Amino acid sequence: MQLTVDQEYSITRLTIWGVLDIFNHMVEYKTSPLDAVFHALADPTRRAMLRTLCAQPLPVGELAAPFEISLAAVSKHIQVLERAGLIRRTVTGRTHLCELDAAPLHAGMEWIRHYEQFWQQRVDALEALLKTEDLSRSPRKPRRKP
Repeated sequence: MQLTVDQEYSITRLTIWGVLDIFNHMVEYKTSPLDAVFHALADPTRRAMLRTLCAQPLPVGELAAPFEISLAAVSKHIQVLERAGLIRRTVTGRTHLCELDAAPLHAGMEWIRHYEQFWQQRVDALEALLKTEDLSRSPRKPRRKP
């Protein structure tokens, strides 16, 4: 079967060029380290793992013990934490030891601190407004007639 020029152009445009048109730069871009930290902290299991590692480095098996999930699932959680730079894993023989590295949390704290100041200013303004409204609405004692 011989394709016409128009048919070839159409097939090429739909299969190759179409892929380029569909690519969404807002969704498919590389994530920043800060994004990786917030992604890692978004899951309660990973937050619990970090809390556990605050006390001491632990092997993967001991880190997984409190959770009712498979070791494969624990391994995936650990990989997310590693990509975010929140834990370091050292391998000695068959033992994988996980250790907390809290340094990446500093960038997240700085980001939160910026917005904390933003919201604190608004809360202070609201408080001042409410106080002035309370003062203007305070009940006055009725005057006595002489």
